[in-house]
Amino acid sequence: MHLSMHNWMRAEPIEVTIKRLAKFGYESIEISGEPEQFDTKEVRKLLDENGIRCWGSVTLMLGERNLPAKDETQREQSVQYVKDCITMVKELDGEVMTIVPATVGKIEPDATPEEEWEWAVEGMKEIYDHGQKEGVRLAVEPLNRFETYFINRGEQALELAKATGPDCGVILDTFHMNIEEVDLYQTIREAGDRLADFHVADNNRMPCGHGKLDWAKIVKTLREVGYDGALTTEFVAPVDRTPANPYPDAIETEPVDITPEQKKFIEEHGSSLLSEKFYSWLVEENAKTLLPLIK
Repeated sequence: MHLSMHNWMRAEPIEVTIKRLAKFGYESIEISGEPEQFDTKEVRKLLDENGIRCWGSVTLMLGERNLPAKDETQREQSVQYVKDCITMVKELDGEVMTIVPATVGKIEPDATPEEEWEWAVEGMKEIYDHGQKEGVRLAVEPLNRFETYFINRGEQALELAKATGPDCGVILDTFHMNIEEVDLYQTIREAGDRLADFHVADNNRMPCGHGKLDWAKIVKTLREVGYDGALTTEFVAPVDRTPANPYPDAIETEPVDITPEQKKFIEEHGSSLLSEKFYSWLVEENAKTLLPLIK
């Protein structure tokens, strides 16, 4: 296993992100699913210079991105978006494409369960064929019920993966699992060899070690099922706007490189634009907890 991290949680030049990851002992990055935002040749150069590799990408299901959408054109555009993300991963020599099937924050369905399932499977199969061609493994990620109505638990993600193709995997996230799963360790065991990636944050979505989850037991269970991929960090630090705030310097006052849609996405996750100093401390704290367990 090795330590990886997403980069959608803070708006900053990718060079800043990559240098921070190298400084604190991370081996790879799971880059934001915004293909138009990144020059893959330039990103590869930065990765090589800092001894970091691309592990994969994650779909940012903003706006109209929604595989089980009722509107056919919307579904087609969503499929093309994921295909573009996969091409970006290939160009960065990555391995895994995390797919959240439905729009994040959308908690009302468009149609019947049967119709939406058919649309999602149809889209996933088309995406799967592209992934196979490009040498990138797809994996379905469940989110908690407050972020999506569609896929919330590991067993649901497994069903969609099986319906998609034999090499389609699943991705589990400890924050979502803590909300939705009866036994997160059993969910890991049931994923077995379909487990293609593992996203980590503590139960309060702070860095690992800043909550109540048993990280030694989680890593032990991952080893038991033969998982040897990334522990991909995805903390989303809550912002306290009250006098009880323990981190008064947490909020960024001069944000850069962020679209209104991305800003809305972060804020809808209960966070805000975080200062570089605070964010770097969180990245370091996370590494201090996990690196001793996986070395």
